[in-house]
Amino acid sequence: MRKEEKAQIIESLAAQIAENPNFYIANLEGLNAENTSDLRRACFEKGVKLLVVKNTLLTKAIEKNGNEGIKALCETLKGSTAVMFTTTPNAPAKIIKEFGAKIGKPEFKAAFLQECSYVGAEHLNTLVNIKSHDELVGDIISLLQSPIRRVVSALENAKKEDSAE
Repeated sequence: MRKEEKAQIIESLAAQIAENPNFYIANLEGLNAENTSDLRRACFEKGVKLLVVKNTLLTKAIEKNGNEGIKALCETLKGSTAVMFTTTPNAPAKIIKEFGAKIGKPEFKAAFLQECSYVGAEHLNTLVNIKSHDELVGDIISLLQSPIRRVVSALENAKKEDSAE
């Protein structure tokens, strides 16, 4: 690969990291063609962009970003590396866990979500349970509606009791 091509790839990766700072790093080593195809299809269906990258190019793209929190991920860049970009924070974690349960791969290396670094496989279950922005908004709306529903219900019951008398 020529120096110009490498520079283009680094620029592209740095732009994707800046544009979409939620991403996972996984090891796809050992996946056969059929499993890789299934993984790519699952990623596409859940809106996850999967890229297989060279470790040195990804390291340079991360360093170019300038965010100190992301730099902690560089220590995981050994062996085969794939980057999973997402707008839904827990989608790649669910895919990795689902495929890991079936075939043992991909292996979770690290993630950078919502300005926090997660390094090591022990964080995968935590990441599966992270809620997306829409899920959090839905939870807040449900919490706010609950007391209002009780007040309305109490007023309706009081009104029914008054009209029955």
